[in-house]
Amino acid sequence: MPRDKFFKEIENVRHPNETLVKTHCSYCGMQCGMNLRVDTRTNKIIGVEPRYDWPVNVGKMCPKGVTAYQQTNHPDRILKPLIRDDASLKGTKEGFREASWDEAYDLIAKKFIELQEKYGKDTLSVFSGVSMTNEKCYLTGKFARVALQTRYIDYNGRFCMSSAAGGFLRSFGVDRGSTLPWTDIHESDCLFIAGSNTAECHPTSMFRVWNVQERGGYLIVADPRETPVARRADVHLDLRPGTDLALANGILNLLIQNGYADEAFVNNHTNGFEETKELVKEFTPEYTSRITGVAVEKIIRAAEIYGKAPNAVVMFARGIEQQHKGVDNVSAYTNMALVTGKIGRPKSGVATFTGQGNGQGGREHGQKSDLLPGYRKLTNPKHVEEVCKVWGITPEEMPQPGVSAYEMFELMEQKTIRGLYLLCSNPAVSAPNLNFVRKALKGLDFMVCADFYLSESAEFADVILPTVTWSEDEGTVTNLEGRIIKINKAQEPLGESKPDWQIQVELSERLGRGKYFSHLKTARDVADEFRLASKGGYADYYGATWDKIDKQDGVFWPCRDENDPGTPHMFLDKKFYHPDGKAKICALPYRPPAEEPDADYPLRLTTGRVVFHYLSGNQTRRIQFLRDMCPEPYVEVHPETAAKYKIEHEEYVRLFTRRGEAEYKVKITEAIRKDTVFVPYHFGHDKSINLLTIAALDPMSRMPEFKACAAQIEKLARKAVQ
Repeated sequence: MPRDKFFKEIENVRHPNETLVKTHCSYCGMQCGMNLRVDTRTNKIIGVEPRYDWPVNVGKMCPKGVTAYQQTNHPDRILKPLIRDDASLKGTKEGFREASWDEAYDLIAKKFIELQEKYGKDTLSVFSGVSMTNEKCYLTGKFARVALQTRYIDYNGRFCMSSAAGGFLRSFGVDRGSTLPWTDIHESDCLFIAGSNTAECHPTSMFRVWNVQERGGYLIVADPRETPVARRADVHLDLRPGTDLALANGILNLLIQNGYADEAFVNNHTNGFEETKELVKEFTPEYTSRITGVAVEKIIRAAEIYGKAPNAVVMFARGIEQQHKGVDNVSAYTNMALVTGKIGRPKSGVATFTGQGNGQGGREHGQKSDLLPGYRKLTNPKHVEEVCKVWGITPEEMPQPGVSAYEMFELMEQKTIRGLYLLCSNPAVSAPNLNFVRKALKGLDFMVCADFYLSESAEFADVILPTVTWSEDEGTVTNLEGRIIKINKAQEPLGESKPDWQIQVELSERLGRGKYFSHLKTARDVADEFRLASKGGYADYYGATWDKIDKQDGVFWPCRDENDPGTPHMFLDKKFYHPDGKAKICALPYRPPAEEPDADYPLRLTTGRVVFHYLSGNQTRRIQFLRDMCPEPYVEVHPETAAKYKIEHEEYVRLFTRRGEAEYKVKITEAIRKDTVFVPYHFGHDKSINLLTIAALDPMSRMPEFKACAAQIEKLARKAVQ
């Protein structure tokens, strides 16, 4: 029996009291297709099955995906609003009492109005996230600017995808995380993967990666660690953390010097080549090797493989983006595709491994401090006027641009911001320099947190509003390809929890701004307004109706009207989004990490993910299987480094930087550089590695430098508990 027919047959064998709801995973940007199993007697989700009909993952799922359904009916769910009745316990799990929605709304409205009357509109702020639907992300931007009338809104994508956005905007004039569909990846001849632990962070992509090699193609990986994908690479460029810009410039120099530049493409479709060519001449293999620590022969071999490949895809993730020069890193690796002309055609291009489920859509429609729906700019009067017409306000009423996420915490510490509405984010774990951030949160006059679990950040709140999980509402998200997909509701909201969009509509009424929101009665109402608000923008979703999304297995933006099928491949016409239609090849001088090792802090600290957890771990640390697989963080140390400090495997050590310290169990491994230590960032309270990370910000994206800072390690007297 053919494979597709076989799986269709077994899907039809169903328990009489069970139904399937087609949807997608709640976690990373892969947004893998899945079926949620629902018991029709209780109308509760009871399990999950893969979807073999979904083209991106074709039935493959990771440990997080197969357990994602367990978050919905978890006993830790917040089922009623909570109000803090003991201010002395702020910053802990204690001191809350249950309340009605009316009492919670009345208190929020009272406090928000009092603060704004005393300190001005901009004393309030909104900090949101991109694990929400496009509709919720859109409405959050509108809620901040129309209901609260504040300029201060930003989101956790600032800690995730903002450098990719900045690099793509500078190079292409538009920010879409992949210039080609994921179904092209395995048909390419070469994958150049930089700063991505793909096998653990996006494991359902790996069959495409292996298929490239199985077909005779090549895999190049740039990473300080010998991750599972690096172990299988034809060339592993084991660079020092924070030196990607030098590596990219060195490879670009070899591509130009060895005749791999596509002169016709460069001359007809790009600007900046001559300036860039001159700048990268300095980056000989020997000079590049001295900066990066990568062997000369590896640099030469990587350039040769990529240069000779008929088709190639440059792919990257947070490893290159979470640096104080993350935007430059993105543009530098993008230069490789532009100079060789390996873009704007099938099987070649540039792609990011998006970290959060809606990392693409969530940054396009109004949650960023300077952007409006459709990737419009707040600094562009025409863009402001277009959105104001949809929202029913005047351009004069539109707040000015605010500041980035970390800078909002600085304004909280300075008392410029005194109130916060936090949703879908856990900055008390995910932000850098956490001692400072937690102090800023604790010092707020009034804080509201909307979440379905009591996160480490919710512990600082005065009011907690219970929201729904992804499976209790519907809407769209945009995956790592730029494919708009549909999330379907599988279960009614648990307890008294409500969708974020509904909470914002109802809270707007209490704030006296209901006339701008009261027409939004359903998620589909929000979707219709959202599509209209994006119409005409760079990220135009107007033609991506829910019906079309279902019919086409998703719709790639831009999709401008009902007859537009969408845009799976970007730049096929070789027209980029800059005014002259050309891409920008960027000349980018090398800058070292903001904090280099020295005698007091001789090691380089870098951070990242493990396969069993997601972001701050607020969801995955509650799932028993995932917690059993990775119950606590650890520090990876090379055997020679461990011997130098007389450290043993699984012994606890103190790791410290100029900002903080924490204790971790040691994992001795040859997969890490001798001058580098690694700690996963999914853990909270005194185990969070972001107590140690530095808040050096990229000048364009305002991304903090999570991936590189100077550290020291210290042996402790006690041993690990057996």
